[in-house]
Amino acid sequence: MAIRQIIQIDEDKCTGCGLCVPSCAEGALQIIDGKAKLVSDVYCDGLGACLGDCPEGALKVIEREAVEFDEEVTEEHLKKIGREPMAAAEEEPSYEAPRFQCPSSQTATFNENKSAAAGADVPSALTHWPVKIQLVAPQSPFLKNADLLIAADCAPFAYGNFHRDFMQGKVVIIGCPKLNDSELYYKKILDIIKENDLNSITVAHMQVPCCFGLMHLVDEAVKASGKDIKAKKIVVGIKGDILES
Repeated sequence: MAIRQIIQIDEDKCTGCGLCVPSCAEGALQIIDGKAKLVSDVYCDGLGACLGDCPEGALKVIEREAVEFDEEVTEEHLKKIGREPMAAAEEEPSYEAPRFQCPSSQTATFNENKSAAAGADVPSALTHWPVKIQLVAPQSPFLKNADLLIAADCAPFAYGNFHRDFMQGKVVIIGCPKLNDSELYYKKILDIIKENDLNSITVAHMQVPCCFGLMHLVDEAVKASGKDIKAKKIVVGIKGDILES
């Protein structure tokens, strides 16, 4: 048992509509006796993918003592209830860290006006490096007074005009709330918010259930920071359309 994030259902608000059930990729929710229920703590990853589909606001993620989420047990559960098992992240190979700094983590800012790179029709709107949440230092100079765009990895690939419509004038950091360490994301985003006077925060994520957790992590980090700033949301459909903006 450990203190961790997990879903909580307000039965007084729940109407039993069932919209949250398919949104939970882990099959942790079911409608029982006319109300949504958490079948077992072990099936809930605590990312809150189900939150956005409850029209009554009956779901929220809390911290309490619970058994750890178990992916293998959850996949067996999904097979039993006839749902497709979750796509497992590939295990990273074990290796000794090199004795030099990886270029991917070296900070750079691009202040010059950009034209399209050779062979490209549209100029890149990227103004800095790195962009992966894991690699961005909260003290990076490009974060000061920034309009921050936090994007799910897949969003720029799904929406063709991502650079033109969403990245102009923004500092972008990217990540995947399903395949990476959500606690690491939360702490990193919280530090970024605390240490920089951000002008705005925008979160762009996919419509798939496991991606909604990114918005929840950002909302919780903003709340914990004590800063008076509200994150805006962009939801990108898997066919490249904008479902919410």
